[in-house]
Amino acid sequence: MPIESRILVGRARWMFSGFDKPFMLIVSLLLCLGLLTLYSASMNIPGRVEDQIRNILLTLVLIWIIANIPPQTLIRFAVPAYSFGVALLIAVSLFGLTKKGAKRWLNVGIVIQPSEILKIATPLMLAWYYQRREGVTQWYDYLIGLVILAVPVWLIAKQPDLGTAILVLSTGLFVIYFAGLSFKLIIPLILALVIGIGSLIATEEKICKPDVQWILLHNYQKQRVCALLDPSLDPLGKGFHTIQAVIAIGSGGIFGKGWLKGTQAHLEFIPEKHTDFIFAVFSEEFGLAGGLVLLFLYLLLVARGLYIGANGPTLFSRLLAGALALSFFMYAFVNVSMVSGILPVVGVPLPFISYGGTALITLGIATGMIMSVARQKRLMQS
Repeated sequence: MPIESRILVGRARWMFSGFDKPFMLIVSLLLCLGLLTLYSASMNIPGRVEDQIRNILLTLVLIWIIANIPPQTLIRFAVPAYSFGVALLIAVSLFGLTKKGAKRWLNVGIVIQPSEILKIATPLMLAWYYQRREGVTQWYDYLIGLVILAVPVWLIAKQPDLGTAILVLSTGLFVIYFAGLSFKLIIPLILALVIGIGSLIATEEKICKPDVQWILLHNYQKQRVCALLDPSLDPLGKGFHTIQAVIAIGSGGIFGKGWLKGTQAHLEFIPEKHTDFIFAVFSEEFGLAGGLVLLFLYLLLVARGLYIGANGPTLFSRLLAGALALSFFMYAFVNVSMVSGILPVVGVPLPFISYGGTALITLGIATGMIMSVARQKRLMQS
């Protein structure tokens, strides 16, 4: 082999050296399953699969670029990214675009959704803050962390976009918890949540009456919660999504009807079958067995991400990788629970499976950052 070729091969190997192969393998398997399911869900819509392949290729390039940026460089983007994202959220609240009653978009030459930026910028900012406070963390640092988190969550929830607000809130709380927040302080929140859910179930008949107004929630959000508690109240309206998704999942049985043979999806009974409700299409065609395999892949993805985070060389690396790994869990948990009728319908895609470029790019950035932590650790050991 000529010396020039050897140099090129050596440089290529270095660019990919340290990449965590198990983590990337799991992501690749999920992307392949996503394409298979999307093909079935979009048979009557030409070009959608091709668009998703383009999105996947762009995402893979993005993962590779970010994975080659060391964490000590990523930390420099924390404050600018967070500040820029919050500024865009404020701009959205002032003169954003309104679609279907929600003001979530901003026209800056192209239409963007700034809340997607905060899915990454918020944990990045919190990890930066606790890295600076390493070794001298006091009780008030956790309050400051909550304030840093509360600003984007409040602005996003105000749009309203409850699904994205939940994802940003949970990922930020993961960083704060990993930074040393005592679990004893979290137990009261869990108890309050359990009591609140129990109260909703017990008083469903009274609080779901049309003339009852809910504090802090919009009317459509109230309708979604009530449709979850009893979908039969509005089977052709707010309860339609949940009823049809549950029928599709149940009709799949143990081993499913087979790829391309899902009747609920192909007869257009499942709404948003290529995005938020794609798990219903997958479950109908691959059954309980396929669903368990998919959930196991997510479990492996989260476990591997947490392993990478636990072995990060710095506190910033550990907090960032750990929180982003658990954000994958929140994506999957919220989406599967929503489609299965356990949680209200919110706009959360199934990670690496649902169609959509914006969500896939956000997941790709998170994946690249986790790979960056893994790469730094391996390069330090080599």
